[in-house]
Amino acid sequence: MDHQTAMERARKLVAQMTLEEKASQLKYDAPAIERLNIPSYNWWSEALHGVAYAGTATVFPQAIALAAAFDSEGVQRVAEVIATEGRAKYNAARSHGDLDIFKGLTFWSPNVNIFRDPRWGRGQETYGEDPYLTARTGLAFVRGLQGDPDAPYLKAAACAKHFAVHSGPEGNRHSFNARCSKKDLRETYTYAFEKLVREGDVEAVMGAYNCYEGEPCCANRELMSLLRDEWGFKGHFLSDCWAIADFHTNHHVTDTAPESAALALKRGCDLNCGNTYLHMLTAYQEGLITEEDITLACERLMATRFRLGMFDEDCEYDRITLADNDTEENNALALEMARKSMVLLKNDGILPLDPRTIRSVAVIGPNADSIAALEGNYFGTSSRYVKFIDGIRAECEKHHIRVYYSKGSHLWGDHNSDLTAPDDRLAEAEAMAELADLVILCVGLDAQLEGEEGDQSNEYSSGDKWDLDLPKSQQRLVARIAKTGKPVVTLHASGSAIAIEFGNAILQTWYPGQAGGRAVADILFGHAAPSGKLPLTFYRSRDDLPDFEDYAMHNRTYRYYEGTPVYPFGFGLSYTRFAYADPAFENGNAYVTVKNVGSVEGEAVVQAYMKAEECVHAPLHPVLCGYERVLLRAGESKRITIPVNPDAFTAVNDDGERVFAGKRFTLHLGGGQPDALTEKLTGEKTVSVSIDR
Repeated sequence: MDHQTAMERARKLVAQMTLEEKASQLKYDAPAIERLNIPSYNWWSEALHGVAYAGTATVFPQAIALAAAFDSEGVQRVAEVIATEGRAKYNAARSHGDLDIFKGLTFWSPNVNIFRDPRWGRGQETYGEDPYLTARTGLAFVRGLQGDPDAPYLKAAACAKHFAVHSGPEGNRHSFNARCSKKDLRETYTYAFEKLVREGDVEAVMGAYNCYEGEPCCANRELMSLLRDEWGFKGHFLSDCWAIADFHTNHHVTDTAPESAALALKRGCDLNCGNTYLHMLTAYQEGLITEEDITLACERLMATRFRLGMFDEDCEYDRITLADNDTEENNALALEMARKSMVLLKNDGILPLDPRTIRSVAVIGPNADSIAALEGNYFGTSSRYVKFIDGIRAECEKHHIRVYYSKGSHLWGDHNSDLTAPDDRLAEAEAMAELADLVILCVGLDAQLEGEEGDQSNEYSSGDKWDLDLPKSQQRLVARIAKTGKPVVTLHASGSAIAIEFGNAILQTWYPGQAGGRAVADILFGHAAPSGKLPLTFYRSRDDLPDFEDYAMHNRTYRYYEGTPVYPFGFGLSYTRFAYADPAFENGNAYVTVKNVGSVEGEAVVQAYMKAEECVHAPLHPVLCGYERVLLRAGESKRITIPVNPDAFTAVNDDGERVFAGKRFTLHLGGGQPDALTEKLTGEKTVSVSIDR
């Protein structure tokens, strides 16, 4: 159902409502209007990497991990599964009279904020630091979640959040005023939102908690004008949860709750996650808003419900049942994406492991036996968790390899029991490492250490990180294992960049979802070659970063960073090597021949980067403008086509205008950025072609 038809039906329905009834529908927990056969509906549902908080569901890799897969088609398949499982849950719950929170079809995902600073705890929810990668991954997610645009109904409704100029810090997000240049606004912070609106027809957009240039994002004239007037957004706009209350309690742009409700509604916020819109009728009585303002918001919300088929008997998606939830096929996709997302950062040749040379392994670390290390935040509940220790043990049992296990340390605390001395597991870990032929060290973070404000339960501030180091308890564990001199494979679980360089090999697992342990084992033992690429820069320390509250892009992300990182954006090793030749550009497409010059099968993630040679407004370094995955057997070569982002031939000037970026461009093609560090780390060279336009 298109927007026009849905709005026509919505207007007819809303015209039958009283003022009080219309106002009641603008809150996330909208009550029933029985005389019009409108059931109650709770708009709040989550599906960041699987249906969340609604019982059993497939838990896919965290969003940042999905970005690391550089696989838009795979992300779309993930979102299609999420939509199916969401429908299954909605249908089952409704048929049994359950209309509670998290049981709806309006999913508040994806998060397409830019991960501009690795200290931000919610960066794990995003698709990384690059606007193009974020936009392309976000579009795939929206298309998968909402379904065929020509179908009679939306399968589910996606929501692009948090609009806009939002990426931490969490601690003062309710009072913070983000400032940035017009160039950074358009080039970085709103780029993905524009693509999701213009090309993805995303059904909803959520505003951010913070202010942007002095006005709250949920009632910001400039941002709303971009959204509705310039980009032609036709869906509904909603506030982040209790963000409108911040207008008078923290931002102090209003004095009372009715004034806050009126300001948000007048500026275009249709739905309130929170309770400030309970004061809507008072705002009306005080003359702050008109009935027409309330009517328009209600119509937009009802139009979404019509597009979802909630008031019709012939919606094909009503036939989806819980038999379509938590299936073997969905678990296989979770495993596939976990394998594709993991990034091999370092390997001295120890991987893949040869079971014929190993009699025993010591699996050590606080994330080895941890479900939280699989989940990240905004997660569902899987019936099929395979923790790291589970996957490794299952593989070792096939080869009669003895497995020793020690937690080694608390994730962040000094000890594991109030009765013990500090570092009460270090001796055990060291002793086991001494016994084993090999140590698999499972360190990193989980959502307790990085996440949203209120999620944290440790020394970090409001979900954000103070620095880029492992917690001190784990640093002590690493030092003790290093003393043994045993070979070490480090598995690093996190949703952000950590400055870690210890181990003969380092595998960045992210938060890999329910099949994470099996994916790890498959990669460690060579059943799958690692192919993930970093969607963000791994810096050496926080000293390399600008102030956390500085939203200027200068010296941030690979596009503008002036230093040398530990691991660059786009980087990731494989068990094989690839060579690139015969680059060309024609009719908007890049062409390159890729050959697997190694001895095992592997997937190459071929990346295209564009440099505008004459434009002062272009970023400091070549920017990602395309990517494709290609599977190649040992010795096999293929000529591949990569559609190049047309925006790569433009730049955003200081006035926020997108302009042509001159006539001379260089297009680089290869397995990563065209920089010296990537070439040094991978041993592979990019190839390039000059373009004159």
